[in-house]
Amino acid sequence: MNRYMNTADFDFHLPEELIAQTPLEKRDASKLLIVNRETGEFQDKHFHSIIDMLEPGDALVMNDTRVLPARLYGQKEETGGHVELLLLKNTAGDEWEVLAKPAKRLKVGTRISFGDGRLSAIVTEELTHGGRIVHFEYQGIFLEVLESLGEMPLPPYIHEKLDDRERYQTVYAKESGSAAAPTAGLHFTKELLAEIQAKGVHLVYLTLHVGLGTFRPVSVDNLDEHEMHSEFYQLSDEAAATLRSVKEDGGRVIAVGTTSIRTLETIGSKFDGQIQADSGWTNIFIKPGYEWKVVDAFSTNFHLPKSTLVMLVSAFAGRELVLDAYHYAIQEHYRFFSFGDAMFIY
Repeated sequence: MNRYMNTADFDFHLPEELIAQTPLEKRDASKLLIVNRETGEFQDKHFHSIIDMLEPGDALVMNDTRVLPARLYGQKEETGGHVELLLLKNTAGDEWEVLAKPAKRLKVGTRISFGDGRLSAIVTEELTHGGRIVHFEYQGIFLEVLESLGEMPLPPYIHEKLDDRERYQTVYAKESGSAAAPTAGLHFTKELLAEIQAKGVHLVYLTLHVGLGTFRPVSVDNLDEHEMHSEFYQLSDEAAATLRSVKEDGGRVIAVGTTSIRTLETIGSKFDGQIQADSGWTNIFIKPGYEWKVVDAFSTNFHLPKSTLVMLVSAFAGRELVLDAYHYAIQEHYRFFSFGDAMFIY
């Protein structure tokens, strides 16, 4: 039985000024803290140096999801009252699960109008915690309507306006569907990826659409009682074949970010450690005591205190070492969260 099963075990004090409000001008200019989990040593580098941590024959696995401009501002058609919706996931056809504000006034049957009336929604189901299912009505292609009316759903701890929407997308973002960015990937440039590939590292892409869990803190004391929300993932035949071949040849599977990790470990858990093409919904909760199936090393950003993401990193490197690394990063003024710096753990 793992003794670190309380949310409070993953708490730390983070000075507010270390929460990065804007992205750096150059994506790969961010700092990179390298953590050796065998020796417990830390090294301060810049993100471009990640190439030195990769060997020919390794696989670098990235999440190619694209963030939807998923925050919509509208009015209730009956009263003109202001409404904010955050799209979380497409449940069927033109139906979406959303977070709504003010939720208590959005009963089943409420109609909401957005922009110039090109988009409207009707509430079809009430969920808990401000969740609603809505049915959208529109002319044309939904994603194009959303691009013109929606705003990028930056996390609540970012108060600055984002000048360039693309800075909250990875350079390899392709498959639209996320409510938040897989932020560990924001540090890569196309040039850096070309250099990594030229070194003989396989670039492998999977998809996990980041959803509701990103916006929900852990609200229970005992981790066994925390319920993760499901997110859709997909790994292609070609990607699975590359990863199997890398493993067979003694190479490492190196994940970029917790979303890539969760996808790979979901598949590894489902197929007894084997890597197979697969798609579906995952609610895997990786916490200390978890037995790793696929991932050998990874890069990730610095996460919120008491979050499931700190718990995931602790499952890989040990809680004490991870909290030591976080305290070191705070002491050295690393930047935290979505637009912040990164760590590489091996």
